[in-house]
Amino acid sequence: MAFYPVIKKEIYDCDVFPKVFLTNRPAHITVKPLGFHAGFIPDSVYRIQVRESAVAEDKRFPGSGGCRDYEIKPDADGCIRIDTDFPREGMYHVQFIKPGEDKKYLELRVYALESDMQGRFPQRGDLHMHSHRSDGREDPLAVVANYRAHGYDFTVLSDHRRYYPSLETRQALKIDKNDESPLTDYLVVTGEEIHLPLNDVHFVNFGGKWSINALVTPNANTAERGDAPEARSLNGECPEPMTDTEFKEMIAKRAAALPDDGLTLESERLSFAAMQWECEQVRAAQGLGIFPHPYWLCSTMQLSESYLRYLYEHMPFDAFEVLGGESYYQHNGFQTAFYYEEKAKGFNPPIVGSTDSHGSTEHNRNALVCSTIIFSPENKTDALIDSVKKKYSVALDTVSQEYRAVGDFRFVKYAAFLMDEYFPIHDVICRAEGAYLKNYLFGDDRAERVLTAMKGEIPAMQRKYFDIM
Repeated sequence: MAFYPVIKKEIYDCDVFPKVFLTNRPAHITVKPLGFHAGFIPDSVYRIQVRESAVAEDKRFPGSGGCRDYEIKPDADGCIRIDTDFPREGMYHVQFIKPGEDKKYLELRVYALESDMQGRFPQRGDLHMHSHRSDGREDPLAVVANYRAHGYDFTVLSDHRRYYPSLETRQALKIDKNDESPLTDYLVVTGEEIHLPLNDVHFVNFGGKWSINALVTPNANTAERGDAPEARSLNGECPEPMTDTEFKEMIAKRAAALPDDGLTLESERLSFAAMQWECEQVRAAQGLGIFPHPYWLCSTMQLSESYLRYLYEHMPFDAFEVLGGESYYQHNGFQTAFYYEEKAKGFNPPIVGSTDSHGSTEHNRNALVCSTIIFSPENKTDALIDSVKKKYSVALDTVSQEYRAVGDFRFVKYAAFLMDEYFPIHDVICRAEGAYLKNYLFGDDRAERVLTAMKGEIPAMQRKYFDIM
């Protein structure tokens, strides 16, 4: 069943802005009724209670310090404005009691963040998916347009063995090397899924400035688009490739030099040496190296458990795909359990969640199974990568309507708030833009005027709802 966020009745009736603040500084909340039915009574005094969700209220545990009480009249424009502050990170309930009554009739929610989150806005997207350029079902342009309509702020085309589909898609959206487009604030990141000799472990290059697959010849990228730097790099600059033979000889030497500290099979030593080299190249290309789907069932698990633990403890990757790809329990369930077990031991790598999508509509059961929220200063490739590396990300399981979040507890709680209070209204704008993007990409000239008019809507929404600068 495809996941679509449900808009709460309170959000239909009242616009609350901002929704997110920083702790321990003055906060100014505006509550704007959206229609006469939700309006406040003019010149009447409303009792308003601001209650910290994670702290028991004073009537049960006096002195908790998480409660604020106000008496406020609506302003001339019909809005109620509340000046308050938030002592701790977490969610707060804003409760309204009508004049002459004792029982709350309306409850709204806001969130407060610690100062390290200053300037970090939630960007939701995907770091691993495919088009029909490799083994996906759909044209790359259809894939990216459909995912904007699903509410994504960014995505990547990481086709198997091929980097050029991400380049061509960026060109179609007029995204320049600085990640700017006159059409949209939606970002398509360069990428590929890497498959090189001697290594059966899949590896994702997210945002690298050039193709890693194309560093070893022959390869699918150059076979289909040629060996010119423009066909295998973002800026027309990339290293010269080596031959398949040269690569195998180099990896064999690296494998022979590895310490004897747990790799019992020669095939694993070769695989690890190759994965190490791939990660080094992704980093040199200024990308994010992602270790995906270790519990993918492909007749048996993709990797042996002992090799998985070795990889995890030696980390030849930048981020772990803790969620992704499939809707059966073993895939995401085992990866999540493994992540938390290793976290308890002190192994705590950055994490992401991705669909590993091969089809971008609800007719693919896995089109919307997972995603990532990255708390980033901006929706640009370098900022997204830097934020993931600094562990400002949380993975989302949306296999069903009962979403789950995986990651550090503080970000799990914040993600739940965003999924209920922010992304449902964010996604309304994205759904419209995605439809016009698709029309534009497939030849409707009228769509360009709509897109240019809509550009800036999501950044404006972020400025409105997040008082975190």
